[in-house]
Parts: sequence; structure tokens; C-alpha cells
Amino acid sequence: MKPSEIVVGLDIGTTKIAAIVGRINEHGKIEILGHGKTESIGVKRGVVSNIENTVNSIRTVIDEASQKSGVNIKYVNVGIAGQHIKSLQHRGGIIRENYEDEISKHDVETLHNNMYNLNMSPGEEIIDVIPQEYVIDNEQGIKEPVGMLGNSLEANFHIIIGQTTAAKNIYKCVTKTGLEVVDLILEPIASANAVLSEEEKEAGVVLVDIGGGTTDIAIFQDGIIRHTAVIPFGGDVITEDVKEGCTIIRKHAEELKVKFGSSLASENRDDEIVAIPGLRGRPPKEISLKNLASIIQARMEEIVEHVYYEIKNSGYEKKLIAGIVLTGGGALLKDLTQLTEFITGMDTRIGYPNEHLAKDVPEELASPMYSTGIGLVIEGMERTKKDMVNVEISDEPEVEENDETIEEQEKPESSENSPLSFLNKIKNFFENDNIN
Repeated sequence: MKPSEIVVGLDIGTTKIAAIVGRINEHGKIEILGHGKTESIGVKRGVVSNIENTVNSIRTVIDEASQKSGVNIKYVNVGIAGQHIKSLQHRGGIIRENYEDEISKHDVETLHNNMYNLNMSPGEEIIDVIPQEYVIDNEQGIKEPVGMLGNSLEANFHIIIGQTTAAKNIYKCVTKTGLEVVDLILEPIASANAVLSEEEKEAGVVLVDIGGGTTDIAIFQDGIIRHTAVIPFGGDVITEDVKEGCTIIRKHAEELKVKFGSSLASENRDDEIVAIPGLRGRPPKEISLKNLASIIQARMEEIVEHVYYEIKNSGYEKKLIAGIVLTGGGALLKDLTQLTEFITGMDTRIGYPNEHLAKDVPEELASPMYSTGIGLVIEGMERTKKDMVNVEISDEPEVEENDETIEEQEKPESSENSPLSFLNKIKNFFENDNIN
């Protein structure tokens, strides 16, 4: 086979850690070469709480993905989320010295890089700066300024901020496994790339990614990201509620939620009962599905109301023609679409990442659960113009599947244009302080 452009996405979530190895095929679809998944036991609400456990989990999924794909993985695009993430809008500008010359890519990069110099609260850093639209000599609504003439160049930016220590802990966990971080990507932006169409982004849409520890929100309108937020509630809180409300162990609470849970108590009859095994030497315990749904509905209403608050807070509530798209593992909860429509009054659908996937991809990966991981692969490809990684696969004849030669990943081109970028600051911190 010829060398292929390959990207690895690493989703470090509260419930699971997943690695996905992908590339674009000749039809422009994502071809998954291999993936790995394991339980996440060192992360709480999107933030690393135990370095050693997280490192072991990352090592497990990378080994599994490497074995399945035949690629020796060294470089990964890592998702970042957590309740510490917040965003703001900011307008910046520069006065050009040679205004008779065309606006160059360097002018745009200078304006972009200046945004990293904004003063933040202690312990916070700018993770990403996303240009929305440019203004040239007070002419607004320009999306591509390169090649135009003008004296002043301004832009509206969507700036994403996070806690420095939280990002450093993620970086440390990844590097301790012998991997190198190509980019830190905000998870709701990654998920949006996996499940939203360009038409939806143009019309106005809310992406709601319900994970184990957090619920991530990204609002798009006119093809531009307008608002991001992270709500510190997710599927794990619902499991805890079921555990407490039904007085059962966590394992049984999770199984009940997944197999029999519903977001609407009114959809269950009073006589619907499920029996779960009792603890050692004890009789089975009977649980009413209506009571189970009542517990789940109470928490889901709280989460959806938080989402609706963020929608109203963004100022785009009346401009979101495409409504709400739910994704993430929590979106698989029965009757959630109806509950969301009832609370918000907005059209709602479940977002699956299969729109961008090739036909021969395992059915498991077409689940909303993998939206972030697949989105990290897509975003990684976009950020480096599909030139992230070249892998040469040996074409020796008659190679047994189990004896596949694993090739080395070539170092990708850096996606950070600015020496001030957040990822570079983290790298410099660890290099200068010799922290392992």
C-alpha cells in the first residue's frame, strides 16, 4: 500500500478512554484503521484525578489501537474538556504599515497570535483562539481577508479558556506513555465536526454532547462557532441518583440505566418491574421501571434546563433554525429527544458520527459514544491540511494477520503557528523544568 495520511484521536473521558486511528479514503470518508477502548478510572468530570490510573488506561487503548491498525502510534490529537472550560467573545485589530499592499497570511496570523496576549485570571490560560469574521476598514462580515486591501484589519474572536493545571495534567499523562501531543482540541468542537452538517451550522444549531462527567455545548450560526460551554453534569450523576434512589450497587445502577432507563416516567406502566440479583445470600431486588424513570427524568430535566440557559445566554436562541443535536453516550437514553423538545421547544435529533465514516467501519463506532473520538480525527486532519502523519505499510506478500509488521509513525507537521500557543507553553514548561 502507498503511504497514507493517518491521524490518531485520543478521547480521555470520564467513563471511557478511547483511541481511534483514521485516514481519509478516496471518497473523502473517514476510514477507521483501528481503535481501542477501556474504562476510565483516573478521570472525574473531564479532569484527571489520578495520574497513574490515567496513564495505564491510555497505554492500554494505544496498545489495542496500534495492534488493530498495524501502526506504531507516537503522535495523538487529544481532547480537552471539563467544568473549568469557559469561553468569551473578543474583538482585536491591527493597523497595517503598508496599507497599499494586499493583506497577507502573515497579517492574519499576527492578529490571531495577538489574542494569546490577553490578560487572564491567575491559573487560567487561553487554550484556543477561533476567528469568526473579519473587519477591513470598518467593512464587516468578511470571512477570508487574505488578498484584500485595507489599512486596518480587525476580527471577532471566540476565545476558549481553561485551567492551566488541568491541561498540564492531561499533557503529562499522555507524554508519560511515550506519546507526543500534536494538538489539544476542545471536545465539543471535535464532536460537532463528527455529527453536524455544514447546512446545520449555517442555519444555526446547538450541539449537546452528554458524556459521563460533563455535558459539552457548542452553538453554531451562519457557519461560525458562537458559543461554547461545559456543564459539570453527565451520565455518571444519573447513575449515582439511580444507585441512591433504588439502594443498589453502582454496577447494577449503570446496567439498569442503560437497559431499562427512560427520560420520561409517563412512558412506563406501573406494573413494569425488573428484578436484579441480590448481594451474596440475599434475594433478588425488584425495581419499578416507572420509579427508575422518575429518578432519571428529574436529573435529565436539570441537565436540559442548564443547556437551555446556555442557549439563552448566548443570545442566539431565536436564530437556531436547525434546533438541537444530542450526541455522546448519554444521548442514547430512551425518550431523551422528547424531553429535550418539551423543555426547550426546539427541534431535536440524535447525532451519529456515521455521516463521515466509510461503509466498512465497525458498527460499534457509529454510536454517539464515539462522536468525540472520531471528531478528534476529523479536526486533526483539518488543522494540518490532511498532512498529519505518513505511514508506510510494508507490502511484502503473504503476510499473516498476526505477524503484521508495525510501521513507525512519521512526525507530523506542527499545527501550532504561534510560539505563544497554549500547547507550546505547556511543552516549554515541562522541558524547562525537566518534569517527567
